[in-house]
Formats: sequence, structure tokens, C-alpha cells
Amino acid sequence: MLHSALTRGLNGLVLSTALLVTAPASAAGTYDDLVGLFREWQAFERPALRDGAPDYTAPTLARKHAELRVYQSRLAALDPAAWPKEQRIDYELVRAQMNGLDFDLRVLQPWARDPAYYQSVWTEMSDTPEHEGPAHHGLVELWTYSFPLSRSDAQKLARELRVVPPLLAQARGNLTGNARDLWLTGIGTMQGQVDSLDDLAGRTRSSGAELRRSIADARKATVEFVAWLQAQAPSKTGPSGVGKKAYDWNLRHVHLVPLTWDQEVMLLQRELARSHASLRFEEQRNRGLPQLTAASSPEEWDQRANAAVTKYLAWLKSKDILGVDDYLDPALRERIGPYAPPETRNFFGIASHYEPITLFAHFQHWFDHAWLKHAPNPSVIRREAWLNNVWDSRAEGTATAMEEIILHAGYYDDNPRAREIVWIMLAQRCARGLASLYAQANLFDLQQAKAFQVEWTPRGWMRPDLDLLGFEQQLYLRQPGYGTSYVTGKHLLDELIKDRSHQLGDAFTLRRFFDEFNAAGMMPVSLIHWQLTGDASRVPAPPATD
Repeated sequence: MLHSALTRGLNGLVLSTALLVTAPASAAGTYDDLVGLFREWQAFERPALRDGAPDYTAPTLARKHAELRVYQSRLAALDPAAWPKEQRIDYELVRAQMNGLDFDLRVLQPWARDPAYYQSVWTEMSDTPEHEGPAHHGLVELWTYSFPLSRSDAQKLARELRVVPPLLAQARGNLTGNARDLWLTGIGTMQGQVDSLDDLAGRTRSSGAELRRSIADARKATVEFVAWLQAQAPSKTGPSGVGKKAYDWNLRHVHLVPLTWDQEVMLLQRELARSHASLRFEEQRNRGLPQLTAASSPEEWDQRANAAVTKYLAWLKSKDILGVDDYLDPALRERIGPYAPPETRNFFGIASHYEPITLFAHFQHWFDHAWLKHAPNPSVIRREAWLNNVWDSRAEGTATAMEEIILHAGYYDDNPRAREIVWIMLAQRCARGLASLYAQANLFDLQQAKAFQVEWTPRGWMRPDLDLLGFEQQLYLRQPGYGTSYVTGKHLLDELIKDRSHQLGDAFTLRRFFDEFNAAGMMPVSLIHWQLTGDASRVPAPPATD
């Protein structure tokens, strides 16, 4: 229904919209023109308000799609062929952002298909540059507040929470899709918002009547929305995946990953086999060694986890793997997390309570956050062009790669049994990525995807009764390409190490490589490959309609 409304609105709007948007300064254009266009694009991408909430109604989005075509035409009118390499890379990054909105408007349509899109209250900071998966433009980031709240913060939070009732009222008209699995999992997400608001109410009893009223209004609206979703659920019978053709378009033109659905299936099948085989080789090697023991108390966990962080940072520095600035210690140590009793440990809790660094190596994410804060990229486009998770191959691929890189570089030489966990971690990432591919192609429903992930994660560590399983497969269904980005991004990083070391010969070191890699910015690995090697061949060509 929404797609039809968008299509109907295009022909009559393109001409009138074109008159509202100024042309580039010159036919070929300059990099300053690109930056100016990007700034205009950022303002355009954010929706106007309707009754105090972002407007995702069908007529508004039809107009937006028409206006998008004008922005894309303006970008195409710029000719970056003679620009320096870094500026041409920025051009491709802006193109990917525009393609991302186009994909959302044409295909993904989270405002129409995905009730979880209307989650407003977020209690934790994402370990990635922006939220994983689609999120609306009026979020309430509770993790940015310190409790007990100051008077000004209580007033600010009360204002932010006022977005919830009008947004959820609007959502009932917007949600016309028939994606059953997205609908059912969205009910759970929105029920989680009720729980978050209940917890917030308990923490802010003394913060004033205005905030109490905003929390109560948001809770009431969310409870009623959940009831409405539940009443509608029996009528939702359709698939939730976007299909192979749309998946390929999104992968190549939004995430700039030079692969297809079929190629990703082949890659993840190979990596799943390699991880299982490598685990068996490690078990054979370690026969006769004592089994690992898990932390069994909060005190033991705190001691082991903090000692692991100290050892890991010292090891990275002594082996000259990458630059270890002082601010990386708190960036990692502050993310240790609490002790988890055995019966509540999810997959990552099991791994980390045996050997913290098997998980903490993936906390490269928090190094990224620290670098973004303390050593921001000089390009405003690279600092801010993060929509549609275009960075997933870089963020998740690098974090996953570090798990295995430090194994090969010798970190676990004094703890060989921990090497087994690294292969279990990779197997789990391959299993869930393959499941997400099959779900996006509508070969699996969500239950089949979850069962596949459980079956192919070694040692029964991915249990179907824990929330992590549902969270992961829901996310990967909501955001095509994210579930594979861990392994696909690692593959692209391996290729870059191969090509960069071939270029540099004996001058290649991991320290030099990672310093260059991290300085390039939080963008697709294919663009970083171009930055470091000068070879742009891995950046997919623009879509035929450009």
C-alpha cells in the first residue's frame, strides 16, 4: 500500500521539487559543492514533525522519494574524476547514503513493515557508531542521562518522552505491511519499552510531576500499542525477508560490499566449515591439558576480567599490533560488565567467563568509539555519513577479525584451551549469518533461522531459551546484510591485508597497517581498500539508474 502511494506521488512531484533545490555551483562541481550538498542532504533526510513526532505517513514519504531523486541528480551532476582520491571516496560515501534512503523508501519500509521501528526508549549505548538496524528520528537515549536527574535533565527528558504518544498513534496508520515475523518480534520489542518505562518511573519518583506525567503517558500509549499489535497479528501472514534481488542491491549499493547473496552464502559456508574443523584441530592439539574453568563469583570475575584487560593492552603494545593510547584503557575497562551466574549466561557470557579476551577482542568497537572521540577524521563526511549501517563491514568485520588475529599473533600461547573458544565464536557468527541469509531470501522463517543458529553453534552454547538468539535474528531480519557483516567484513579485511602487504613488502607491519586503516575512517572496507592501496576496483559500480 505504501509503495503504491509513493509511486503515485512521484510523477507530479519531481518537477515541482526540482524548482525548490538549487543546482551545483558549476557543471563539474567542486568538493566544496559536495560538502554543501551533503549538509543539505542531512537536513533533508530528517523528517518534519507531525503532532510533535517524526512524520512517516505515506503522502509525506511519497514527496520525500520525489525529492530524493533530485538530490541524487545533483550528486550525479558533480564530476569527481579529477578530484584527489580522498575526495572521490567521500563522494561514494554520500552516494551510498542516498542509496540507503532510496532502498528504505522502495523496499525495506520499516515504518510500514516493522513495529520495532517505533521503539523510542533506548537504555544502552550501542557499541557501533549508530544504532544497529533501522531506528526512527526521535529517540530517547536514556543512557545519556545521569541519575538522579538534575532539574534541567528531568525537564529535558520529559520533553523527549512526549514523542511517544503521537508517534504510536501515527504508527497505527503507517503499519500496513504483512511481514509476519517482523510483526511478531516487534510486539516483544515494544513490550520491552513498557518494561523500560516502568524501570524509569521507579528511578525518577522524586524528579517532578512533569516527568512523571510524561512517563505515564508514554507507558499508556505503549501498552495500548502493544495490544493493537497483538490484535492485528493473526492477519499478518507474509514473509519478512527482502528477497535475493533486493538484498544484492542493498549489499552492493548501500553497504558497498562487492559480493552477492550467493557469494556470501558460499563464503559463510566455507568459514563455518573452517571454524568447526579448526576447533577439532585445537581439541586434538590440547588433549591432556586441563579444561578451562569459568569465573564462579563476582569477585573472581572482576579480578579475571580486569587482569585480562591489563594483559591485553600491554600485549598489543609490546607486540606492536596497533597504537595503544592511554584513553584505550578506560574505553575497554568500563565495558567489562557484571558477573553472570551460570544459568543466565548467554553465548558471550559463557565465552567471556572462561576467558575474557575471547569476547573483549571484539570490543575493538570501544576502541573505535575512543578514536572517534579523541582522533576524529578530518573529513566531515566520513565523521557523519553513517546512516543505514553503511559502516557494518568496517565495524563488525574488524571486531570479528581481531578475535582471530590475536590468536595467530600468539596471544593465547600461554592458554591454549582459549584458542578453542575463538573458533566457537567464529562458528556462531557464521551460523547466525547463514541463517540470516536464508531468512532474507525467504527460505527460512524466523524459527528456522533460530534453529539453524542453535544447531551449528558448537557445544550447545547458543541455547534457544535465552533472549540473545531472538535478539540477533530479529536484528538481522530488520537490517539486511548486518548478520553477515561480521564474517564478510573480516573477509574484506583479510583481502586488504593481502594486497597492502604485497604492495609494501618488507615494509609492511601490522602496526602500520592498523594505523592507516583506523585513520581512514568509519566507512565500508571497500572504500578503505581504495584509500590504502589506490585500487578502487572493489567498490561496486553505481546502480544502473544513476
